Amino acid sequence: MLFQNGSLMVRRLDEKDKHLLAKWLSTPEVLEYYEGRDHSFDVEKVERVFYSPDDDEVKCMIEYEGNSIGYIQYYQLDESTKKAYGFESERIFGTDQFIGEVDYWNRGIGTLLVSSMTEFLFDVMKADKVVMDPQVRNERAIKCYEKCGFKKVKLLPKHELHEGELRDCWLMECRN
Repeated sequence: MLFQNGSLMVRRLDEKDKHLLAKWLSTPEVLEYYEGRDHSFDVEKVERVFYSPDDDEVKCMIEYEGNSIGYIQYYQLDESTKKAYGFESERIFGTDQFIGEVDYWNRGIGTLLVSSMTEFLFDVMKADKVVMDPQVRNERAIKCYEKCGFKKVKLLPKHELHEGELRDCWLMECRN
């Protein structure tokens, strides 16, 4: 287990989780903002993308009230990414996440997750900043991040290829 906050628990990804990831990443509502509806996953693709031993991300499952409901990963930004974003040599971590069980949307769990992960990154990983880069059109996620103390700091034009189109994203940060 990475951490627990009440009914929320975040733990490292296990081999048994690949079928849930494939289920979530073939759901159009999830893919609308994460990966894209034109990039559905099956178990083989999940194994290639999420279980590669060469990845720098720490990949985790989100559990709520004992049920696996989503995915979160965190990683320390490398020097070239920090430079591209205009950051100095601080200790900066990024996260990516989604709640795959649509029935758990709009219940405040995302806010609990992001604030808990941010606290973990500051307290345990000794981050100076935590950053995210949601698509500009993902208003629900942006509101969640703002509730957790993140601020929009830079527009990233045509930053993410999503459903065949380069999309604008916000660089958002939270400082310790």
